[in-house]
Amino acid sequence: MRTIDDFTVPKEYISPENKYIGGIIREFVDEEVMPYRRKFDEDWKELKYARDLLKKAEVGLGLQKALWPVEFGGWGMGSSDYVGVISMRMFEELGRGDTALSLTFGANFWAPLAITVKPHINRELCAELAPMFCDTNELRLTCLAMTEPQGGSDIENVDAEHGRTIQTTAELDGDEWVINGHKIWPSNSGEAYLYAVICTTKRGSRDDKDIAYIYVPRDTKGLKVGEPYHKAGISFDANTDIWFDDVRVPKMYRAWGPGDDAKYFKEVTNWGSMAGAYSLGPMINTYEVLKDYCEKKTFHGKPLKENHAVAGVLSDIAMDIEVTRILGYQYGRMLDRPEIYGDRWSPEITAHGKIFKNFAAERAVDVSNKAMDIMGLYGPDRDHDMEKNWRDIKMTQLWEGGKQLGQAEIARYFYECETL
Repeated sequence: MRTIDDFTVPKEYISPENKYIGGIIREFVDEEVMPYRRKFDEDWKELKYARDLLKKAEVGLGLQKALWPVEFGGWGMGSSDYVGVISMRMFEELGRGDTALSLTFGANFWAPLAITVKPHINRELCAELAPMFCDTNELRLTCLAMTEPQGGSDIENVDAEHGRTIQTTAELDGDEWVINGHKIWPSNSGEAYLYAVICTTKRGSRDDKDIAYIYVPRDTKGLKVGEPYHKAGISFDANTDIWFDDVRVPKMYRAWGPGDDAKYFKEVTNWGSMAGAYSLGPMINTYEVLKDYCEKKTFHGKPLKENHAVAGVLSDIAMDIEVTRILGYQYGRMLDRPEIYGDRWSPEITAHGKIFKNFAAERAVDVSNKAMDIMGLYGPDRDHDMEKNWRDIKMTQLWEGGKQLGQAEIARYFYECETL
């Protein structure tokens, strides 16, 4: 009997931990997510299901410790040579159950990446922050507070804007950073315990040295978080406004310093292109939903899948899943091997990452549309899981600057564009 495991994974890229961790998450999704996921959308404001489920994953399975160094109570995944391909497996397995669950978990990796992944591990800052996540039985999420009302994803467009549009400021006052500004829409912003805030030390500057990457705990005086926005899908992710009013944090809470903050911020956004896995997960579940539907539904006395026209569409869907999965693991491998593929903040890695992210999102949208066509009235029926996948998948295109920023970064590298 064919299953989702028959789609190709490049086995030579995979560490033994990949299979073990993937199996644990598969079991978790089957037992804890699948039976309840239709309830998540109605829970967008209170997030009761989200908190309970995330606590089982992040605390119960220990996932919130994953990136932090071993000496501070973490798993030390940031020191692994397989963090990219392991992340790929984790994200696709979680996304199979719920796209927003995968995104929320991935965003929890995002903020600490600048200080927890070799060869740039800030051990002094890890010693300060890791206990928040490793020495507790409470759910602790992080948020990369990047986008702003007036600039949106321009902030992550470092190669073109170089921080010019950042309005949130950080001013050094003695041994403290004083932060003022307004962020909007960041993933996990409504539930985070620690924020990595992208600031400028000189508003309007195009000098990368003025980009600052500063950590701010949630209980810091002057930090205020708004209510979650009601979205078409991905309800698990609490997207809110964040206001900073003379927020003061120690000088050491800056990730690295002038120049390096911008460089590692660019690397963090390239890790964010693993968002393609948030699209792949629901594509894989769409295969499961369709396979079951087309085996049980009959047409002219035969299972629907035995109809030539339907089988042709099913074949196209399988091809899209196969290629997307291989592409994702290849990108994870590139992140794992900078000695072969180059610095993780390079324009080359940026371009390859955006190819995966954009391709996966586009294929996921196309696959979900084809599935809805095959299923007819059953497709948009809330009693069937395809409807949820269809809404969630479309929103994966909007993440990380949307399709257009990805296109610009791909064109800059492969076509050597100079004015985009």
